Amino acid sequence: MSQAVESTGKRPFAGVFSGGFLPGGALGGSAGRPDWWLLAITAVLLAIGLMLVFSASGIYAERMQADTYYFFKRQTLFALIGCIALAVAAALPRNILYALHYPALFACLFMLVICLSPLGTAAKGAHRWIGLGPVRIQPMEFAKIALVLYLAYFLSTKQEIIKTFSKGVIPPFLITGVMCLLLLLQPDFGGAVLIAVLLFFMCFVGGTRIIYLAASALIACGCAYELIKAEPYRLRRYLAFRDPFAVANDEGYHLVQSFLAFGSGGLSGTGLGASKQKLFYLPEAHNDFIMAVFGEEAGFIGISLIFILLAAFFWRGMRIALRQTELRSRLLAFGLLLTLALSCVLNLAVVMGVVPPKGVPMPFISYGGSSLLASMICVGLLLNLSRKARD
Repeated sequence: MSQAVESTGKRPFAGVFSGGFLPGGALGGSAGRPDWWLLAITAVLLAIGLMLVFSASGIYAERMQADTYYFFKRQTLFALIGCIALAVAAALPRNILYALHYPALFACLFMLVICLSPLGTAAKGAHRWIGLGPVRIQPMEFAKIALVLYLAYFLSTKQEIIKTFSKGVIPPFLITGVMCLLLLLQPDFGGAVLIAVLLFFMCFVGGTRIIYLAASALIACGCAYELIKAEPYRLRRYLAFRDPFAVANDEGYHLVQSFLAFGSGGLSGTGLGASKQKLFYLPEAHNDFIMAVFGEEAGFIGISLIFILLAAFFWRGMRIALRQTELRSRLLAFGLLLTLALSCVLNLAVVMGVVPPKGVPMPFISYGGSSLLASMICVGLLLNLSRKARD
């Protein structure tokens, strides 16, 4: 399969994406060698995640499953499967990887449809999962990767028409719109928002006209506003976000308990395993609000360590993207990194009360097989791309 080359025309960030200002070095990035630093940082984050899942879920697992190690054992199994998926993604031949954009996209769209059918699995009023025996798969986590594969293909191979509306804007926006609609029907408002933001930034760096992006952003914000007003529970969440202590026993409960966890942690924390919020004050603390438990147990120092690790991870990932010699590989690396970055930023923003609550797990750390597996695939693909990066 032919590989796209860069257009000679000017594109946004063309100079930045050329990577010419970055110095060469021995710390990964050379041809034939994966970025070992990225892999090492991922391993540390994964280890911290397993430790936190064990710490945050033990008491809850004992009461709900009569097994203190129930969630820890499942997360460990997911981590092992994720490591296999990472190795496969890292070793995948480039021509096979580039041929997956349409099969992966249509497979994920099909799975999103299945979620809405009787074959899907419902929980707490949402139809976001497909049950496979004792395991539930959340297709949305893999739909993000499929969308990145498609957008990297489209934006790199259609550079001559990317600035036109009918052929350069409508196809990717239409496909993303269908995906967002399926997510909203589940309902998964947070997932639809994340997908839309992913489209916006990839089109931005891919060369789509700013006027089209600005218009689409205004329309999207208007639609989001109407969707929030249309559903009472979304409106209550938004109002609770503005003043969670006014409804501390209702919609603001999670956020207030998260604030109390961070406040109790202080500088150095209460000590690993010593969180009080996980004692059923913060419901299902091993899921989306697991960083609040870590903030309580490890304090400001522990949270700062996570921030440093994430900063190092995204630096290595951006380094891989900037050193790609082909536009498609560059956009693919950027999209994969953006997928993880958006999840990290949104999760931390939610638990710290910066944005209204959304069900976005913390990559590598929150409990959940689909999220962990998708994150490991992203890392594997980044390692794959790093093997053919420019020195």
